[in-house]
Amino acid sequence: MRNDELAAAQAYVRLLEATRAALAEPDDGPLYVPLLASPIAEADGALRRAGLCGNESRFFDLVSSLHPSMSGTGH
Repeated sequence: MRNDELAAAQAYVRLLEATRAALAEPDDGPLYVPLLASPIAEADGALRRAGLCGNESRFFDLVSSLHPSMSGTGH
């Protein structure tokens, strides 16, 4: 995995974790959703720099190799 691909996968994992935290309490979600702007921008930029925009299959393979529990297989 190239450094730019690793950065993109890591940024995506951080975005997912931030989203989960922001939405953990449904009543407080609207207060925290604006805090997701920075992780979204980071992930978008990292995807562009790695050339992974439009190549979701390759991207999710990278994410799965970095964080196997996100592969959808439950392992």
